[in-house]
Amino acid sequence: QAAHFCAFALPTTTALGAMGVSSSSQGEDSCIARVKAGSEVEQLKKRVAELEAGTKRNPNEFDPYLQNRVNAQTMTQYIIESSKGDKQLAMLMNSIQHACKVVSNSIEKAGPAGLYGLAGTANSTGDDVKKLDIIADDIWIECLSRSGVCGLLVSEEQEKAIVIEDAAKRGPFCVAFDPLDGSSNIDCNVSVGSIFSVYRRKSPDDQPCTEADILRPGTEIIVAGYCIYGAATELIITFGYGVQRFACDPALGEFLFVSDMKMDPEGGKKIYSCNEGNSLQWDAPILKSVENFKDAGYAARYVGSMVSDVHRTLLYGGIFLYPADKKSTKGKLRVLYEGFPMALITEQAGGESSTGMYMGKLGRILEVMPEHIHDRCPIIMGGARDVSQVLKLYEK
Repeated sequence: QAAHFCAFALPTTTALGAMGVSSSSQGEDSCIARVKAGSEVEQLKKRVAELEAGTKRNPNEFDPYLQNRVNAQTMTQYIIESSKGDKQLAMLMNSIQHACKVVSNSIEKAGPAGLYGLAGTANSTGDDVKKLDIIADDIWIECLSRSGVCGLLVSEEQEKAIVIEDAAKRGPFCVAFDPLDGSSNIDCNVSVGSIFSVYRRKSPDDQPCTEADILRPGTEIIVAGYCIYGAATELIITFGYGVQRFACDPALGEFLFVSDMKMDPEGGKKIYSCNEGNSLQWDAPILKSVENFKDAGYAARYVGSMVSDVHRTLLYGGIFLYPADKKSTKGKLRVLYEGFPMALITEQAGGESSTGMYMGKLGRILEVMPEHIHDRCPIIMGGARDVSQVLKLYEK
């Protein structure tokens, strides 16, 4: 049987005869060797399987955490995909995420480094400047100007726009940013953030940018986002097609994808967020709206940091208001680096944003035409359920 089984591998009778070997004995020896080898292989496979089974462990509660750190999409990967081959845009977004990481690190070390407190100056809009305001501003300016892809920068902390004059170091993007929003809360360890919006310049590339390149409606923004520095550091961005949420893993030094952000179409939790200390200055529709929210059992939540209040509104639902009033007829929040980016993010997340009654009409925040780089506008944003209630009172 062995000779018959291995016949396909045996030499011919003529060849064996020439070697002085009988075909019968040669076939038997060859088959025995092959059977032994096959048996050894099977034994090895069985042993390997036993060893592998012995090293397997039962799954535990930490597996999803470890798998997410390894398998989650990083911000860098997302930027490369979303920039669609635009290397300059990818460079800009990487510079922005780097600025956010450096600012976050500075905030974490602020106490031991003695960086709490006022710097003894005021910014372009008359607000008292904290030490961390100056540090955050320097970080953003350095990261963006060194990226080689920016032509003009507008910072809340700088009275004038920063124009990149060197043709070898400038690019097509104009960026407006608030380097440290809510910094009045920084000394008591309340969440603060950075906000930014990005435009593509319209002036000729062979000339320095002008303010006209950025004094445009929010509908022309190509990227917007904010970074919140709290219990975790999170970066929320939109390229105009949805909103993506990333959280920084401090061990890796990398932002990892958390989820797409989409507001509850039913309106979410019943929360209203506004500074009621200004209520004596509000117009009748805003006053009535807030009273209606209270009567309907809404909870009041107000941090005093726009990033924190809007972030909560996007995740939980409700409405955020900072309306115009008798004292501040244009409102208090700046258009380019607060109103526009937050309005775009809110709308991309499925919410609504409005100025309320502004310049004699009800309008969309993104359609405001800024008159100067630190111009202001009223803010009403959140879920459609609540924003529509406010606007209906204006229409009566």
